[in-house]
Amino acid sequence: MQIQINTDRNIEGRGALASQVSSTVETILRQVSDHISRVEVHLSDENSKKKGGNDDMRCMMEARLKGHQPIAVTHQAATLDQAVDGAADQLARLIKSTLGRLHDQKSHRTDY
Repeated sequence: MQIQINTDRNIEGRGALASQVSSTVETILRQVSDHISRVEVHLSDENSKKKGGNDDMRCMMEARLKGHQPIAVTHQAATLDQAVDGAADQLARLIKSTLGRLHDQKSHRTDY
């Protein structure tokens, strides 16, 4: 599973942050990683440092499942860590749900 991290210009510490985000994504998506070819993570500070505000850190994750359309989730939180954790948890649940639905569809097919 390849992980690509993108940040807006308001996010600092890109190198250390990329390593931390990759580790979080790998850990949370470990159970479904065999089905994922790539995860793109987009981090942004919606209000920038000048404005401040609650829940202004945004993490959008898009997973490309092997042989299927990409799926994406977004999570906003007060910190980048919380935003990444929230998005990764949402993505893991969505992938498990999607894979379960695809499995159910295959098991109910009658056109053998």
